[in-house]
Order: sequence, then structure tokens, then C-alpha cells
Amino acid sequence: MRILLANTTAYKIFARDVRRNMLSHAYMLYFQDGANLRFALKFFALALFGVAEDSREGSLIMSEGFSDMMVRPAEGKNPAVSDADDIAAESALKPVEGNKKLFIFTNFDRASAVVQNKLLKLLEEPPEGVYFLLGATSLSPVLQTVRSRVKTLEIEPFSVEAILAALNRRGGDGELNALAARSCSGNFGQAEAMVSEGWFKDILAAAREICSASTPAKAGQASMKYAEVKEREELLRQIQRIYFEELKKCISSHDIYASTFTRPALEYAVQAADRAAEDAKFNANFSALLFNLMTGVITENDKWKKLLV
Repeated sequence: MRILLANTTAYKIFARDVRRNMLSHAYMLYFQDGANLRFALKFFALALFGVAEDSREGSLIMSEGFSDMMVRPAEGKNPAVSDADDIAAESALKPVEGNKKLFIFTNFDRASAVVQNKLLKLLEEPPEGVYFLLGATSLSPVLQTVRSRVKTLEIEPFSVEAILAALNRRGGDGELNALAARSCSGNFGQAEAMVSEGWFKDILAAAREICSASTPAKAGQASMKYAEVKEREELLRQIQRIYFEELKKCISSHDIYASTFTRPALEYAVQAADRAAEDAKFNANFSALLFNLMTGVITENDKWKKLLV
């Protein structure tokens, strides 16, 4: 994550502001990776104070024990009025170790309008040497009055290549890392969860079983087996990926057949999986949705097999 963050445009802009002594008094870090938002804010804090992570100050910053930095809310908690009150009270005190004092407010998009409004005056006219790093995974819940008082820095979704390199640096199954990197929509936290938790392997196995169903009987068995799966969106995404990769094999080899299905059936399957993903958002019966997807592909495949004889 450190290498990923250090290479972002947002971090480079922030580090440049620090170097040129042109820091804004308040920044909003927009980062859709909720699992790593808190870490990212502290990583930016290292740059603000100009310290290395392995230094005494850096270690205290990352452990949230640095005397000139306050992080709110507490880990695992949602923002509360008391967090804004704590920041307001602490901001009146002089820095202890230098000439800067930093307040990190993570999950700011979960803060109520009351909490956000309590910080408006501080954000607009903070005491000398006081800086703010606000973190949000979404900007829409943030009041426009707050957004007008901060400099917004967006960490955009990471590339597949960058995420794969980061996962490979941690080790693990290279093939699983590659699949996670392609499936996480640029969200490294999601990729981490995929490779570290068993559910992603289970989803991959389920997707392969569903895509290999070649008869209505097998389709019925698979649809019942995976009717209650929790990661429905990811399952449908992997189903579509498998069909699409089989389709690419047909196209690249100029062959009408893949391992099980014909090229026209695979073209149908890719589109059908996309429609299924949309239907799943509207609380469709998931077992029926899977069954209709599989039997539609099977029917299309049987039709083209007869035409090609």
C-alpha cells in the first residue's frame, strides 16, 4: 500500500505543497478504499511532518500516539459530536514537538450535518500551525460548505498492474493474485480481502461450476447449490469473466468452438451475464436467475451446434 500511495497524483501534490511551504490548512482525501483510508491519511501525515515511518515520530504517527496529531473517530466507530468537540478543544493548544498540529478526521462522509457544521469555523479559520486531513470514501454526503473550505485530493482507482505488483510483493498464490487484481475495480482493500479470505476461492469454484453446466439438469443442480451465496455480484462478475475469456480463445484461434460452447453461445453468455448482474440488483430470485442464465446459454449452444452440423 505504501508504494501504491506514494505513486498517486494526490500524494505527489500533497508532498509538493509541503516542500514548497504552500500547505492548505485543510485537505479532503477522497479515497474509495475504505479498508485503507485510515492508513492513507496517516501516510500523508508522515509527509506533512516530514518524518520517515521508521523514525520515532513516524512510528508514533502510524500508531496514533504522536502528541501533535489527533485521529478521530476511534477505530471502528462512526463520527460523533464528541469527536468534533475533542478537535475543537485540542486545536486551542500549542504544538508540543514542533510548529504543526494535525487533526485527522476519517470516514468524514459518515459524519452527520451537525458534526460537519461544528467544524466549519475551524476549517475556515484554524489557529496558526493547525492543519486538517479529512478522509472520505464518497463526496456526496459531505456538505458543500465543508467542501468549499478544503482542498480535495482524489486517489483514483489503481491499475490492475499496480495492484498485482503490490499483491505479489506480499506473496501468496500468483494466479489468485492476478484474478483479484482484475476483479477488484481498482480497490486494493477489496483485492486484499479477496486473496486473504476464503470466500473468493469459493466464488471462483462456483463460477467455474456454473460455466461448465452443459445440460438443464446440471444447471438446476448448480442454481440450487448457489442460491444463497452472499457475494452475488462477485459471482456474476466471475461468471462473465470466464465466458469472456472462453470467447477470446475462440476469436484468437478463429475457431467456432471453445472447450464446451460455440462462439455464438459465448457471445450470448457474456451479454446474458451482464443482464443477470443488473437483474440481481432488484432482488430477483437468485436461484431462478442463475438457472435462466445457464439454460439460456445451453439452449443457444444447442441451437448453434445443430446449425453447424
